[in-house]
Amino acid sequence: MLHTLEGHSDYVNAVTFAADSNRLASASADQTAILWDTATGAVLYTLKGHSRSISAVAFSPDSKQLASASYDSTVMLWNTVTGALLRTLEGHSG
Repeated sequence: MLHTLEGHSDYVNAVTFAADSNRLASASADQTAILWDTATGAVLYTLKGHSRSISAVAFSPDSKQLASASYDSTVMLWNTVTGALLRTLEGHSG
């Protein structure tokens, strides 16, 4: 075992590695996504903005953006360098 990543306050729904494997993103029922440094296990950013559980996360091919999909019917796009929310995509339905 390399690291135990602790930081979510509810169960984890999904994880994904960046293309270079230097970062990992996790999606949780606690309505947050966390961006992790895989070398140290440190939290880089806790991404907050969804109003319901996050079901999926995916990096862009260049790993500079992360998409998080939630049961609140939105997809949020995040800058993985700064942790800033870039945009919210609405209109999805269950």
